[in-house]
Amino acid sequence: MLIYAARRLVLLVPVLLGVTLISFALTRVIPGNPIDELVSPLASQQERQRLISEHGLDRPITHQYVAYVRDLFHGDLGTSFTTSQPVLSDLTSRFSATFELTLYAMLVAVLVGVPLGIAAAVWANRWVDHLSRVVSVSGIALPVFWTSLTLVYILFYRLHVLSAPYGRIDPSIDAPKHITGLFTIDALLTGKWAAWRSAAEALILPVGVLAFAVMAPIARITRSGMLEALESDYIRAARSLGLPGRTVVFRHALRNALLPLITMIAVVYGYLLGGVVLVEEIFAWPGLGRYVFDAITSSDYPAVQGFILYATTIYDPRLRTTRGRR
Repeated sequence: MLIYAARRLVLLVPVLLGVTLISFALTRVIPGNPIDELVSPLASQQERQRLISEHGLDRPITHQYVAYVRDLFHGDLGTSFTTSQPVLSDLTSRFSATFELTLYAMLVAVLVGVPLGIAAAVWANRWVDHLSRVVSVSGIALPVFWTSLTLVYILFYRLHVLSAPYGRIDPSIDAPKHITGLFTIDALLTGKWAAWRSAAEALILPVGVLAFAVMAPIARITRSGMLEALESDYIRAARSLGLPGRTVVFRHALRNALLPLITMIAVVYGYLLGGVVLVEEIFAWPGLGRYVFDAITSSDYPAVQGFILYATTIYDPRLRTTRGRR
């Protein structure tokens, strides 16, 4: 296991270097000038030139890239053009918001998707199985931005049963004292019940949208693994010995179907941490997704490059086990 982890860490270095080169080139090719976002349209040419020189944008592109990689080896992701703060500090301060959102979304997806997949396998080709297929296909086919806007329109604008998409907490309520960075947990630990209720209400819609999107692969991989396990010889032997159906399903079949399920959950969670941009923007969630969205629209080169490095580090789809290479 240690050898495998060391091998992955070594292979991660050229991957990150390739990502830095591609992201650096793309941010310079895409139309947009960060200086236009930093100065007034009435600013003098001297002021614009001063900012260009201050951020090193007047140097050759190769010199800029070499300086960027050199800073990376010292743990410096650069300074954001828009916030004037170190990119690493910006990412760290916003990580807790994204982590709270994705954590609850993954919990809901697992708590609903796994039982749904088990039921679909046990009662294959029945109404439960058909319902599982409809939910899975819908979760994959429906874009998250469409689902988000539709739920906001129905549940907030039309029915008024949920709160407005104002972010993590109602602006009229003070945020709980920072302990873990998760508002729901911090509010419970400090006894701020109004803050807890507001934070919990703010989580309902974005968590539901994300959970619905990632529930599909979890339910399908659970169904596939359970069907394979239920058709195996040892399950037939267990049933022939008169073991109760619940024992056969949960103690024997599910245990052997967990390996691909755990792998899928890890992959999906990595996707969640790096792919919540649209959901955070729609619900005004002050996390990493909204940060990178604002960075892209304002041509904030260091912020975009820093987020891409972060997303690449936590989500590497090339992960393979030794067994898979044999």
